[in-house]
Amino acid sequence: MYEELDLIQKEVSTCTKCPLCQSRHTVVFSDGVPNNKLMLIGEAPGYNEDMQGKPFVGRAGQLLDKILESVGLSREKDIYICNTIKCRPPENRDPSPSEKEACRSYLDAQIRILKPKIILLCGKVALTSFMNTPLGISKLRGQWFDGPYGSKMMPIFHPSYLLRNPSKEVGSPKWLMWQDMKEIKKAYDLLNETEHTE
Repeated sequence: MYEELDLIQKEVSTCTKCPLCQSRHTVVFSDGVPNNKLMLIGEAPGYNEDMQGKPFVGRAGQLLDKILESVGLSREKDIYICNTIKCRPPENRDPSPSEKEACRSYLDAQIRILKPKIILLCGKVALTSFMNTPLGISKLRGQWFDGPYGSKMMPIFHPSYLLRNPSKEVGSPKWLMWQDMKEIKKAYDLLNETEHTE
């Protein structure tokens, strides 16, 4: 598993499939721990990610860590984190369809190698990469959908959206995210229990 991922990462590090290779500082492949239970797919690297070579290391990443910790999960032990595309789009704009297409084989390889049981689609770019729907995250978050290799996928709010909506009142995005994370943790714990009884 690790060897296969390393090979893909080496391939990505010299990728020139789209123009983003000219403006990137570094390729952002993944963070967290490779495992077959829990994967989070974000949108695209931002400035901090581009400089450090890891996904979710800026303010949104710090909030993501807190969100994970709130239900007893951590990126060091429980979750594999990657993005829809591996290079930063200029000015942090959304990746174009052609950029997503050029990078898609790398994301598909990460999923194929790990075959995670739970995939979190974090933000609208990740959502639209896997689901052909006119509905946005607000309508689809918190629901389970069938994903690749028998996985279950749940769309969740992107932490950067939560930074812009800091209220924790009932019904607010942060409150909804808390409900979703509890549901995700329940599914994650169930996987562990099943594994130990087999």
